[in-house]
Amino acid sequence: MSLKNKRVLITAGPTWVPIDSVRVISNIATGETGISLADGFNKSGARVTLILGPVAGWRLNSKIKILRFNYFSDLRNKLKKELLSKKYDIIVHSAAVSDFKPKKKAVGKIDSSRNYSLKLVRLPKIIKQIRRIAGRAKLVMFKLESGVSDACLLRRAKIALKHIGADIVVANKINPYKAFIINKYGEVFPVKKKYFLARELLKHIT
Repeated sequence: MSLKNKRVLITAGPTWVPIDSVRVISNIATGETGISLADGFNKSGARVTLILGPVAGWRLNSKIKILRFNYFSDLRNKLKKELLSKKYDIIVHSAAVSDFKPKKKAVGKIDSSRNYSLKLVRLPKIIKQIRRIAGRAKLVMFKLESGVSDACLLRRAKIALKHIGADIVVANKINPYKAFIINKYGEVFPVKKKYFLARELLKHIT
């Protein structure tokens, strides 16, 4: 599959959800994987749009269209707008999307002189919105786990792949890093170093 002039949409980076007017819940994602993929697709001749979360310090080719977001709602809205306004051939959803938000956002800034408890509620899965709107696009999703065996990671990733109807799932663990690329036929391809993930994933997408 040639990537020449293919429309590619990539999400990358962490996602914020507000606790009060100045504090957020976030995660440790850096956006490195999605940014590397955006660069790789661009060099292969694709027309790349990168929806990038609150990370700094990255320089990207000017040919890559960049849309920035901070909050979960920003990401969901920008994704929906892009998917409804353009026909994408490939979508890579690598952003580390928040799974929870506080049941109630505090008004103003919480007083730091006292204890404060948060009740978290689940957020909807953005990957489902992507598949629903862009049903014909080739979809790559990510499944991150921690503290589980390789067998458990692969099992959960395959279940998620089938549940969403994606074409590829990247199952990965951190500390130490380990990743597997799994296609819709159930074939598994290990990736030993994070540095190689973007390169290997491009091979399987094309």
